Amino acid sequence: MLPVVEARSAYQPRMPETLEALGVPPSLVVDLVLRRLYVTGLSNFQSLSDALKLSPRVIEQVFRQLRQEQLIEVRGMTGNDYNFALSQAGRQRARQCFEVTHYAGAAPVSLKDYHKAVKLQAARVRINRKTLRDALSDLVVTDRLLDQLGPAIISQNTIFIYGPTGNGKSSLAERLLRVYQDAILVPYAVEVDSQFIMVYDPVVHERIEVEEPDWDPRWVLCRRPSVIVGGELVPTMLDLRLDEATSIYAAPIQMKANNGVLVIDDFGRQAMSPQELLNRWMVPLDRRVDYLALRYGVKFQIPCEMMVVFATNLNPSCLADEAFLRRIQNKILVEPVDPEGFDEILRRVAAARNIPMEPDSAAYLRELCLRDGRTELRACYPNDICNILVSISRYENVPPRMTKANLERAAALYFARS
Repeated sequence: MLPVVEARSAYQPRMPETLEALGVPPSLVVDLVLRRLYVTGLSNFQSLSDALKLSPRVIEQVFRQLRQEQLIEVRGMTGNDYNFALSQAGRQRARQCFEVTHYAGAAPVSLKDYHKAVKLQAARVRINRKTLRDALSDLVVTDRLLDQLGPAIISQNTIFIYGPTGNGKSSLAERLLRVYQDAILVPYAVEVDSQFIMVYDPVVHERIEVEEPDWDPRWVLCRRPSVIVGGELVPTMLDLRLDEATSIYAAPIQMKANNGVLVIDDFGRQAMSPQELLNRWMVPLDRRVDYLALRYGVKFQIPCEMMVVFATNLNPSCLADEAFLRRIQNKILVEPVDPEGFDEILRRVAAARNIPMEPDSAAYLRELCLRDGRTELRACYPNDICNILVSISRYENVPPRMTKANLERAAALYFARS
């Protein structure tokens, strides 16, 4: 479970009340209003303000300009609000705007303001062994591992988690987000050279609903994000992605992960080689900036203010050279579990699945796991074996029980014979 966060951000932009105060080209905002009217037809100040995340005063300013140019027509009033739509000339102008881009959503923020926001919202973590253990309370973690993780998290530098498969590296990496107890502001979109880059992603960013009428509504209050990618990671995910049909850019994963955590799981098993991936990350990890390019060659800099976590079961020396490993100051080995840790994991899993245990079940399962030349106990064994016990009970149509016979049967299914 994620911790309760303080619903405030270190960056608190005020709502701009004029076109010029938005920080983006005024003509871009005017074109945005035209596209929105083209999509919706009849509209008014309030509906445009809600859809485009602009103050009613800014909408009124654009309205007056469009009315003066005879691009809109007033169709009546609702209370004190005008109802209006595009004129014939306005529709023609809006169609021209659509040829450039179909974007008709929340107004973007400037790249300069985005840089400022990310830097101001850089994480400052305060933890100790107790608070870290509380954050990872659903895992069985040794004091030794906690005392390695703690300083690494506080540094907010890159972490390299490695060790044999099945001992909880991915589980640890996925839970690191729990150490953050504050919120950040994420822009709906960022403007670069009059192009729209979508940043806020409801799949990645967990929105926090809060009433702050003075905030700039172009920003969304969210928990710090966690982006997790594994073997599916390809080079294009690290670059801007242009939708050719709409001419709208989607931000790359590192831009969506800003002010949070980016986990590269199963490192070394991506379609791109480890060397290619590490070379791509050399500048972001060193300087906390990255460089992206629009489709027509315009390059620009974005901040990379996040904690990057590599998790792998491969030998680090086989994945990266000494020069790159030197840049990753936090290298944490997740070792196989000891008998006490193994037994505790088994007790927790059995309790969660309502599987009664015989007194010597843990010791007997350890014995089974170390047969046939296996020399290590792994953290994944209790959960996987209990899953099989549940499946056996459903097959037999009886309540699950952890007996020696059932453990033998489950282990025979689970472990491959050499």
